[in-house]
Amino acid sequence: MKTNYLITIVGPTAIGKTALSITLAKHFGCEIISCDSRQFFKEMKIGTAVPSEEELKAARHHFIQNKSIFENYSVGDFEREAFEKLDALFQKNTFQIMVGGSGLYVDAVLRGFDDFPDIEPTIREEIRSKYEVKGLTYLQEKLQESDPFYFDKISSENSQTLQNPQRMMRFVEVCLGTGKPYSSFLNQKKNHRNFIPIIIGLKANREIMYERINRRVDLMIHEGLLEEVKKLHPNKNLNALQTVGYRELFDYLDGKTKLDFAIEEIKKNTRRFAKRQLTWFKRTENVKWFDFETDVSEIVNYITKSLK
Repeated sequence: MKTNYLITIVGPTAIGKTALSITLAKHFGCEIISCDSRQFFKEMKIGTAVPSEEELKAARHHFIQNKSIFENYSVGDFEREAFEKLDALFQKNTFQIMVGGSGLYVDAVLRGFDDFPDIEPTIREEIRSKYEVKGLTYLQEKLQESDPFYFDKISSENSQTLQNPQRMMRFVEVCLGTGKPYSSFLNQKKNHRNFIPIIIGLKANREIMYERINRRVDLMIHEGLLEEVKKLHPNKNLNALQTVGYRELFDYLDGKTKLDFAIEEIKKNTRRFAKRQLTWFKRTENVKWFDFETDVSEIVNYITKSLK
């Protein structure tokens, strides 16, 4: 019986994951699954660093600009669709590539989600109504009250989660809908995976990583990020647009900041985002880390030696 391998490339933004994924896809003659949750949306191209036309032609990509910001698309939806795509791709080649910096989406494919019971729609509606009146503080206090263990966990590991109303509402609705802590449903038996993951991490020292981020932001501005954001401004409250590179320029367009300040904020917040990405992936098991300038042949040798 054949063994399938999913070569997964992780690391912070602007580290060179796309270039490596294309080189490996050419070497192994396979295709690429993107799990960058910002690159799903066709209206967001410049600010999400979507691969160039040349890069997309160099290797077949999936889940790039395949959704609209007006669609509801969850990580669970991605998990299901990614598996359908991988099942088809593995029929053609026992090697496939997955690449991206969205840790939650990487985990969805590599390990799967825990099973949660269905929640009554009325509970979900009540929580949303209270959030709209009382704000994010209501959700944070409710989670701390209902599941102090999980509240402390995400506070220490990924503070951005506490600022994400969609995820916080999900945590709270599970607690209130079941009468049990959200964390009690975690670490249950995961779904079977029909592949062996080989996980490659790219890293650089902090100064180099920050310099690469700053240059990328300058390039985005040069390529027309502000014009892209202007077109999206009427829909600025959509969940898909609550992300770095767009929020800061929305504030500029709303007259809250100057343009130079907004650009510096994008750089600062992207650097913070990169630090959170590294924190997430350093907790991921079985990642083999390489310096971003490592010769590809060394990475290929590692992959070859990892085959079972």
